[in-house]
Amino acid sequence: MRIVRSAETRRTETPAAVMTTLASPALGGAERPLWRVEAAAGTQGPVHHIDAEQVWTLTAGTARVEVAEDAAELGAGDTVVVPADVARRFTPGPEGFAAIVTGPAGMSARLPGGEPVAPPWTA
Repeated sequence: MRIVRSAETRRTETPAAVMTTLASPALGGAERPLWRVEAAAGTQGPVHHIDAEQVWTLTAGTARVEVAEDAAELGAGDTVVVPADVARRFTPGPEGFAAIVTGPAGMSARLPGGEPVAPPWTA
C-alpha cells in the first residue's frame, strides 16, 4: 500500500488551469497518473492532442468539452472518455470547474504543429 498525503501532492499552474497531481509514477509509484484540474471561469484550455485515452469526471461546476467534431456540456458528476489522438478543448462554465482525470503514464501532449511534451502533472 502506498499513501500520498495531501501535503505531498504537486501543483502545476498553466494559463488555463491548475493541475494537482494526486498520484503518478513519481508520486506514490502509481502506474496510472491521477490529477485534479481546476479551471476558473473566463479561461479556456488550448486545442491540443493527447496520444492516449483520458477519463475526466467533473466534481464541481460546468464545462464545455470539444472532442474532434463533437461538443457537449458537462456538469458535476458527468464523466467523459476522451479518445487518443483527437483535437480536444475544455472551456469552463460561468462558475469554472473542477475535475479528476486519469490516463496512462508516459502520455504526451502536443499543440497543433507543435512537438510532443510530457505533461509534468503525469510524471
